[in-house]
Amino acid sequence: MEHGSFQDPSQATFSVTDEDHTLANSLRFILNQDPRVTFCGYSIPHPADARVNIRVQTTGDVAGEVLKDSCQDLMLVCQHVRSTFDQAVMEFKNKEGLKSMNIRQ
Repeated sequence: MEHGSFQDPSQATFSVTDEDHTLANSLRFILNQDPRVTFCGYSIPHPADARVNIRVQTTGDVAGEVLKDSCQDLMLVCQHVRSTFDQAVMEFKNKEGLKSMNIRQ
């Protein structure tokens, strides 16, 4: 849900339900890497409430579009981490990993 201003679309607060610090802090990091972002922060209104508020202020671009772009960038980062990890595990198993642990295939 977006809580923005119709007069200034470069500033908005977004409420994301069923999320916590894991997504919010990662998204905050990605948003702060974007040169279009002048401010980004998040808050959790109450620990018992599974909701995160993310505030985005930009240099003039629509805040919702910048947030959407950052979500896609975060997804790409996660995919890269996952594929790098999977490749490292596969290389470990194929090389010396199983031999050094005395495990038979």
